[in-house]
Amino acid sequence: MLTSFVSKYRLITVSGKVAVGTTTLAKNLSHILSWVHINFGALQREFDRKHGINENKQGATTRSDEHEKSMEGRGEKVLKTGKNIIYEAWLSGFLARNCKDVLRVLLVCSHTDIKVDRIVNRENISVEEAKHWIKQREEENEKKWKKLYGNYEFWDPKYYNLVIDTYYSGPMETLGKVLDKIGFRHK
Repeated sequence: MLTSFVSKYRLITVSGKVAVGTTTLAKNLSHILSWVHINFGALQREFDRKHGINENKQGATTRSDEHEKSMEGRGEKVLKTGKNIIYEAWLSGFLARNCKDVLRVLLVCSHTDIKVDRIVNRENISVEEAKHWIKQREEENEKKWKKLYGNYEFWDPKYYNLVIDTYYSGPMETLGKVLDKIGFRHK
């Protein structure tokens, strides 16, 4: 671990849809840089559990608009005041699109079968269930967010400084690409 790394970026956002590797990357960055990792997906899952929502069977449409806006407000606070933070959320990079001192990383996986396999193994469910969960969550979330924030393509590469396809890039290579982008050199 490194304790005194100076970067032109005060935050790194890690964005992406279901099963593309955002949590793996965020945890690896946090470990290497000794930066705080804030996972908004984990905060949503905690909220969902308290309210009897199965996030894999239901998407953002089951949450009130007020709740979604309050989560956005929390995220905006992190973006405005945070330093040395890895901010992981589906929309974190989009929300930071105008922040010049925030590295916005987008992870994608160009092969849906790999995403399905990751969900099957992580959740111990069938292939058909995994396909359904991915489709439903992604469609419901995008529908809700377009209603709340406008008709944006939230994962358009133009909003990001770095786009990595995790079909072609494993966890350590993905980490290395981000570290290279911020100018990190291990001593």
